[in-house]
Amino acid sequence: MYPGRHAVDHPDRPAIIMASSGETVTYADLDTRANRLAALFRAHGLVPGDHIALFMENHPDMIVAMSAAERTGLFYTPVNSFLSADEAAFIIGDSHSRLVITTAAKFAVAQKLPGLCPVVQRWLLVDADAVADELPAPFESYADAVSEFDGTPVEDERLGTPMFYSSGTTGRPKAIKRSLPDAHPGQILDIEDFGRRLFHLREGMRFLSPAPLYHSGPQSSVAIGIRLGATIVVMEKFDAREYLALVEKYRITHSMVVPTMFSRMLKLPEKERDYDVSSLEVVVHGAAPCPVAVKEAVLDWFGPVIYEYYGGTEANGMCGCTPQEWLEHKGTVGRPYMGEPVILDDDGNECPPGVPGTIWFRGAGSTFEYFNDPGKTAEARSADGTMSKIGDIGFLDEDGFLYLTDRQAFVIISGGVNIYPQEIENLLITHPKVLDAAVFGVPDEDFGEAVKAVIQPVDPTSARPELASELSEFCRSEIAKFKCPKSFDFIDEMPRLPTGKLYKKGLRAAYWTEPAAASR
Repeated sequence: MYPGRHAVDHPDRPAIIMASSGETVTYADLDTRANRLAALFRAHGLVPGDHIALFMENHPDMIVAMSAAERTGLFYTPVNSFLSADEAAFIIGDSHSRLVITTAAKFAVAQKLPGLCPVVQRWLLVDADAVADELPAPFESYADAVSEFDGTPVEDERLGTPMFYSSGTTGRPKAIKRSLPDAHPGQILDIEDFGRRLFHLREGMRFLSPAPLYHSGPQSSVAIGIRLGATIVVMEKFDAREYLALVEKYRITHSMVVPTMFSRMLKLPEKERDYDVSSLEVVVHGAAPCPVAVKEAVLDWFGPVIYEYYGGTEANGMCGCTPQEWLEHKGTVGRPYMGEPVILDDDGNECPPGVPGTIWFRGAGSTFEYFNDPGKTAEARSADGTMSKIGDIGFLDEDGFLYLTDRQAFVIISGGVNIYPQEIENLLITHPKVLDAAVFGVPDEDFGEAVKAVIQPVDPTSARPELASELSEFCRSEIAKFKCPKSFDFIDEMPRLPTGKLYKKGLRAAYWTEPAAASR
């Protein structure tokens, strides 16, 4: 989020445009506002290596705060803005944050946090006037707090870095702490250089960011864009129709999405998809595997501009592929750009091409730890310390391209056979009557686990027993019988995080208190 020379060379260029409100922050504005907040951090006594937290929706001052932290050597934790007070308080406390910035829009939850987070020394509230003329202690107006500083850069600028928490889909969220770089904030890091090279990110691009900035993928793409002098259009919340309209309105050249967003756009009625997307040069997707049929349809629609990447917040390895490479290796998440992927079975033996196992990476430059959890950190590393993993399962083909199968936590073991839910979900989402799908194991007396599918229909009023029968036949015609769901349930809204990640833990838990249900 460090604008560097662009604040001097292009002071009036829009750095940030908020999609709904149209609020614009120029490069000169961003630099001045970030310097003021950086000075406040120093005045408060924050030094390189200290921690702060941001409990904010997508907001211009969230980007300002990240920029300020990145020039003062701080670890900053963007907290999922949809969490409850108890959930947010756990992250704030666990991160050892000494200062928290929040907003009026989040105040209904944020006002409960001070009593739950005794270690925090200072609470700053953005848009405080919208809450009250006199704020309850210990909150103070963010605008008033930074107004005493003149926008001059701090003398000892050092590069700070985010410390993201996992989404907690398989347990308590854990912080992924990467090494704090010993660098000036203007220095380009390897992971940023990877993004620039693979995805053809360029100076002056017009970048559309549709996802929450508390997630590592969107945050890092915006950070790289600011360093490149881009104009970033930030959506407060993803909407398929609005996304297409924004591409046309701002002649967007670059964007980063998750596969669920592609699916939502493809499910729009044809007459509602009639927007000009010809300005697009690169649309990057990641965070989850994209069903082959979905990606084929988007390539037909957008043209050969769809690039893919695979890598965790841990940055222990990275793969990517161009549209041309994907078409030659359909279903792949790419070839290695950082680190060497190694596929191992449960006994630690290397798997041959085409055989799935746990994905490890060897030789990547990033070092990481799970903050406050040395046990989990040790589990993620090989005994000799040369490799690390993040819990994904996949395989390599003969050409060295990587394919994802699923997360270790969600593999279904039915009658002693491993079944990978992602494959079944990817199939179900291609059915014209399915808007979203989740597949997981449920208790079964004979086989240990049975395959369950939960479906969000395109038409919420559809006759569900008939649709269950139709989907069962559809699965049986496309995949092996033992993989087909034994039962289907239906839901009005799938519990996906705004990042696109499915909150499968909570969905699955409801079925582990009773025997496998019949179709409903």
